[in-house]
Amino acid sequence: MGLGEWGKRGRGREEMEEQVEGVGRAFVDHYYYLFDNDRSSLSSLYHSNSMLTFEGHKVQGVDEISRKLNLLPFDQCQHAISTIDSQPSSFTGGIVVFVSGSLKLPGEEHQLRFSQMFHLVPSSEGSFFVQNDIFRLNYG
Repeated sequence: MGLGEWGKRGRGREEMEEQVEGVGRAFVDHYYYLFDNDRSSLSSLYHSNSMLTFEGHKVQGVDEISRKLNLLPFDQCQHAISTIDSQPSSFTGGIVVFVSGSLKLPGEEHQLRFSQMFHLVPSSEGSFFVQNDIFRLNYG
C-alpha cells in the first residue's frame, strides 16, 4: 500500500498510520544516534538538493549541510526526544516528521529545548533521504 492511499478509511488507514509512525520513529532514532555519536555520518542522509535551515541559517546540498553540522560550536551532545509526530506528505511516499526534545551539552547545567522538522523522501535505493530539515532552539 502506498502512502498516497492515506485517506482511505478502515484497517488500511490504520496500517498506513502505523507504517508512517514506524518509519518516522526509526528515522529519528537513527538520526539522533548519528548526531550524538558519529556526526560526520549524517551526510549519508542528505542528497545534493536537500535543504537545511538551522536557527534561521539556510544551506543546501550534502557538502554545505555536512559542513554546517560538523562545525557547530560543540563536539559532543546528547539528545533526549520528547515527542515524534509523523504524517504522509503530498510527495508520493514522503513523510513529514516533527520532533521536540532537549539537548544536553557537556559542562552546561541546563538542557536546551529544541524542535526539528524533517521531510523524508523515498530514494531510488528503497530507503529515505532528508529533503528538508528545519531546526530551532525553543527559548522562553
